[in-house]
Amino acid sequence: MFKRKVEKVDDVLAMVLRTQGLETPLLQRRLIEAWETVMGPVVGRYTAEKFISNQTLVVHLLNPAMRADLSMMRQKLVKRLNDEVGAAVITDVKFY
Repeated sequence: MFKRKVEKVDDVLAMVLRTQGLETPLLQRRLIEAWETVMGPVVGRYTAEKFISNQTLVVHLLNPAMRADLSMMRQKLVKRLNDEVGAAVITDVKFY
């Protein structure tokens, strides 16, 4: 008899995503979609646009008071968003 190398499906999938260069874009997309889950529906209602540029999540908020409040909590938001995705995708959050 011969011995087969058995691997978990999630390990194989992660390896394929990594070798094809799709792991980072997938994690970035998950983080952007997690914004409303982490922040709640009230903040989500005042959010117009979100994108990631150079490991920085850029968020357009329609309410200036909310923008000021969330700017003071940037590091906490980075940690909560990265924890939601399960990887260190962003290092900063900027609001405009």
